[in-house]
Amino acid sequence: MSATTETLSVLATTIPGATAVFRKYKLDFCCGGAVSLAEAAAAKGLDADTIAQELAALAPAAAEAPSDPNALIAHILTRYHEVHRRELPELVRLAKRVEAVHGERPEAPKGLAAILAPFARELDDHMRKEEMVLFPMMEDGGNDFIRHPIGAMRSEHLEAGATLKELEKFAVEPPADACPTWRALNAGLAKLCDDLMNHIHLENNVLFPAFETAGHHEGCSCGH
Repeated sequence: MSATTETLSVLATTIPGATAVFRKYKLDFCCGGAVSLAEAAAAKGLDADTIAQELAALAPAAAEAPSDPNALIAHILTRYHEVHRRELPELVRLAKRVEAVHGERPEAPKGLAAILAPFARELDDHMRKEEMVLFPMMEDGGNDFIRHPIGAMRSEHLEAGATLKELEKFAVEPPADACPTWRALNAGLAKLCDDLMNHIHLENNVLFPAFETAGHHEGCSCGH
């Protein structure tokens, strides 16, 4: 089914990041989410196909991670670093919105935004260290010093793994009467947890060991 014929609420709750696209075009996916993308776009004089293309670009194509270290680094950068940076700010915004509107409900994700906001900053800092220091060293073939930045990244992965366990407590099925914003938050959070687990796995268990001497590989640090 084409995205243009699907309703805004369904798109918002099945495509993480779609809510940011809808906000960009001022499309009401919450209270007005029962109409199709084509109808909503037509009402505002927008091109539905252009918006559908933006939505399609949000979901990276599934691809097997390459084994070559340089190709794997490129895969990690596009599939995880870029995606985390695009999706986390929107998740923070959604978490704040849901807590502000539905915070009185016992099942509301109270405290989620307070975890996500600092984590987004910490993760961005972590990824920049990899991009500026570790990955360039790896692309140059590695050296005797590389075990030190790898060790630092493994340590930060442990911290990220602890945060991941906290986030997973919120990644549950929303109540039956949850609004599209709440559902979009839960869908995006579930995807983030899956992405983080795969991201840490690829680095800890595939990329890092390629540059470590025997005995330095400690296995997955994410606790799964």
